Amino acid sequence: LIEGFRPGVMERLGLGPEVCLTRNPKLVYGRMTGWGQEGPLSQAAGHDINYIALSGALHCFGRKDQAPVPPLNLVGDFGGGALYLAFGIVCGLLEAQRSGQGQVVDAAMVDGSASLMTMFYGLKAMGAWSEKRGENILDTGAPFYDVYETADGKYVAIGAIEPKFYKELLERLGLDDSLAQSQFDRSAWPQAKEKLRAIFKTKTREEWCELLEGTDSCFAPVLSMEEAPNHPHNVQRGAFMVIEGIVQPAPAPRFSRTKPKVQRPPTPPSRELTLEALKGWGIEEERIVELMEKNVLGP
Repeated sequence: LIEGFRPGVMERLGLGPEVCLTRNPKLVYGRMTGWGQEGPLSQAAGHDINYIALSGALHCFGRKDQAPVPPLNLVGDFGGGALYLAFGIVCGLLEAQRSGQGQVVDAAMVDGSASLMTMFYGLKAMGAWSEKRGENILDTGAPFYDVYETADGKYVAIGAIEPKFYKELLERLGLDDSLAQSQFDRSAWPQAKEKLRAIFKTKTREEWCELLEGTDSCFAPVLSMEEAPNHPHNVQRGAFMVIEGIVQPAPAPRFSRTKPKVQRPPTPPSRELTLEALKGWGIEEERIVELMEKNVLGP
């Protein structure tokens, strides 16, 4: 069972964990919220941007001397929320098979986004991460981990963290090997970044792809959502699919035996789709119509 109401709503409806687990002791009861089931903010409204702000994640996104930049709603809603809930439910189901007992999975986006930040909290504790944006190895501070504009106004992404990859990048760019010698010298980063910025402006994105794509330079073009489905690598892997004229990402991860299928493209809510879905779960049509008439179910 999965519910995403504010804490206490399911209890008021008579469908809280205590009631449900009494009827089915092996039930795994997933609860998805932003702030969690308890805490001073548990009853407050919020969205992804608020949850990742409180976990310390949002503070880390952005360039030097600029405001934090929301990373879409990937970190809270999807990464720290939905994926943590899914993982928690799978863990709960596996444990219930052994113990015969279900339990509640309290998945809060503020908790999940904080968990995703574990490595960076560890680096900070080691003195290897600055609180100032744009001064660290993975936040656009380092010249070897950043995006660069090309001659045609497009961008390329560089992620040559390991010295051997950075050295190969510099060799292919025709730059002095001295940059490789000072790769992790933070005082040398601004000058190295200027050199890389200048050289990437000398060719178009396509020209850089011809020179660097597929090498160990840790290079990739920055593609738009319009471009990404047509890239040869994505095409060969089937990373995107077209259903009834609508392009959308294919299911992931991939399973060797039980291959997932996409049944239909994104569609607006409708009475027909609701009926079809619930009937597919074994609920009788008369019962579905009754719930709709009582406004228990939406269209």
